This record gives sequence, C-alpha cells and structure tokens, in this order.
Amino acid sequence: MQLAIELGPMQPDTLTAAVEWVQFAEKLGVDMVFSAEAWWSDAITPLAFLADKTQTIKLATGIMQTTARTPAMTAMSALSLHDLSGGRFILGLGASGPQVVEGLHSTRYHPPLARLRETVEICRMIFAGEKVEYQGKVFQMPLPNSEGKPIKIAHEPADIPIYLATLGPNALRYTGAAANGWLGTSFSPEQSEAHLDYLREGTATTNRALGDLDLCVSVRVELGEDVDAMIARRKPAVAFNMGGMGSAETNFYNDAFKRAGFADDALAIQQLWLDGKREAAAERVPDAMVTAFQAIGDRATVTERLSKYRDAGVTTLKLGLDSAGPFGPARYALLEQIVDITQGMT
Repeated sequence: MQLAIELGPMQPDTLTAAVEWVQFAEKLGVDMVFSAEAWWSDAITPLAFLADKTQTIKLATGIMQTTARTPAMTAMSALSLHDLSGGRFILGLGASGPQVVEGLHSTRYHPPLARLRETVEICRMIFAGEKVEYQGKVFQMPLPNSEGKPIKIAHEPADIPIYLATLGPNALRYTGAAANGWLGTSFSPEQSEAHLDYLREGTATTNRALGDLDLCVSVRVELGEDVDAMIARRKPAVAFNMGGMGSAETNFYNDAFKRAGFADDALAIQQLWLDGKREAAAERVPDAMVTAFQAIGDRATVTERLSKYRDAGVTTLKLGLDSAGPFGPARYALLEQIVDITQGMT
C-alpha cells in the first residue's frame, strides 16, 4: 500500500520547513505529496517549486478546481509540471463546491460533472498531441461563430495520470470509467461499498476492473492513549464537513456520510451548523462518525485500522497528520511510525 502526504500552505515563514518535510518523506519512501487548492494558494505553483527540491516523490494536485481555469490551461500547466518534475506529476481534478466556485471564482457551479468530464477529455486530447476540436455542453473549441481555429499545443505527447476527487454516485461512476485514480474522502472501510459499488459500475462500462484504479483515500491518523480526547478534537471538523463544506442544497460530504449509515446524524448536524450553532453541531457528532472514518488510538489499534483500509481495496493512504501540529519533530515522528506500521502489515 502506497503512502501520500499533504503539503499544506507554503508561506514565507514555513517555506523552508515545508520543503524539508517533503524531502524527509521522500527519504522514508513516501510515494506522493499532494498540493491543495483552497483559500490560500493555487495547487500548481508549490509543486513547481518542489520539483527542483525532490527526486523521486510524485507531485500531485489534490485538487485543481475545474472551474478555476480553462481545460487548455489546466493541460498546459500539467505539461509544464510533467516536464519540470521529470514525469512525476499527477493531475488531480475536482469540481469543488458552489460556495467557492460561485463566491470566489465568479463561475456558475452547474453542471459540475459535465465540466469535469469535458475537462478530462480535452486534457487527454492535448496530452496525446492532438489538434483540439471539441464541442461539448460546457466547452466548445474553437468557439462557434468566432475567429478561433483548432490549435495543437506545441508539446510532444505525454502520459500524465488523472485522478478525480468525486463523491456523488454519478461522478463516482465516471471516475471508474475514465480516471487513473480516485481521490476519496468520507471513506469508511466498513462501509466501503458506499463508494466502491459506484466506482465498480463505472469500470464495467469501459471493460476495466476496480484494480485498474489507484484508490487513494484520505485518512486522519493520530497515535496515543487518550482516545476520548482524540475523538473530541475531531468532532468540530466533522461538523464543518456536514454543514460547511458546500451549501444547504449541495454538500457531497454530507451525502457520503448518509450513504455510510449516518443519515439522521448528518442531517441534524447540518441543520445545527446552518442555524449558526457551531458548538452544538460538534457536540451532536457521535463518536462513531469520527472513529469510522479515521485511524486513531494506540499503535495496535491504528495498525488494525489501516489494515482494514488495505483489505477494503485502498491502494494509497493519503495521510492527514495535523494531529501532530505544524512541521516539526512530532510530525516527523508520526510519519516514521506510520511508515513502520504499514511496512510491517501482513
């Protein structure tokens, strides 16, 4: 089972520490580092910086928002990272959510799946070295009734893996049909079929198997003895996912928890959050909504938990290590322990 780390913000006062963190992970044999696209940074620029500071670790976006740039610019950025990294780049794409898309990027969120599908198709045309002529629901290249003409990007064909961050059933089916990997969240190994059934349906439409995808799943890991305290620290983040990640009408995280057997809890927590009762929302989170989706506890418990992810079919663990604080000795030690645990799993 492969391991991946999350980069987090690369700011002037943490730049050196962030680079040293990724270099440390690389020496331990960690396979990938993911750069997010959120309120502080784009996903691409930090990876361009890291390309010159690393040798073997794969550099992945987790994710680039499909609404933040055109498909052609997405593909051109990916080709640049492919070249700068010596072929180590992975293009992770996702639709994000309506609050960010419409509030920050001034772009209509709908239709998210059509935009994702067309972005992937156009990127693959460009990666293959084709002249781009495309007529989709969202994108037309060249624009009709314009002075545009079909253009071929001046780059040799390149094999760039595309991973998709998806949660809804139709989007999961498309991921299974078209992607090289799945960037999964809100995943419980005990309820893995809430996601994997749809991915499997998608693979069947293109004569593939689920094993053809890298199932890269996010999991927060914390080692220690005081499990009750660990659970309590996690509840506000779960409440935020239920109520703050998306809108009242569109929240794929909330929907995923419903499919995993927490429908009543997810709805109640969301309503408290939307009513502005943030502390009450966190208090409403049952312990199982933390423990079922994370790996926390002593070494034996975490080992058993990570084994369940592997047995459920997960091929890459995307580690959330925020419990160890910012870049520093505690985070280094936690990663070393996780590497040791996964290497010893039978």
